[in-house]
Amino acid sequence: MSTETVDERAGHRRSLTVVSLTTLSGIAAALVSTMLASGATDTIGLYPLAGAIIIQLPVLRLLGVDVEDFGIKDNLYVAFMTFALWFVTWTILLTTEATL
Repeated sequence: MSTETVDERAGHRRSLTVVSLTTLSGIAAALVSTMLASGATDTIGLYPLAGAIIIQLPVLRLLGVDVEDFGIKDNLYVAFMTFALWFVTWTILLTTEATL
């Protein structure tokens, strides 16, 4: 097995781990926001989002991702993907008036 194949697989696994964690964290934060906030204008709904963004780097480190190599672009990607999934999921939950 060549070194390039091993490096490609490691990079692919790293990408899948980061994307999976950011999307699941965003969805989980939206579910918590739905439980805590009384509506879209309630600012307490932002706290689960902030917590999800902050907790991801230690979780990624536990999952074996080398976060020391993360630059500003990688950190912004993690924050944006978490925000995007939180926003879309919470919007759907607010629009449908779902209760948890």
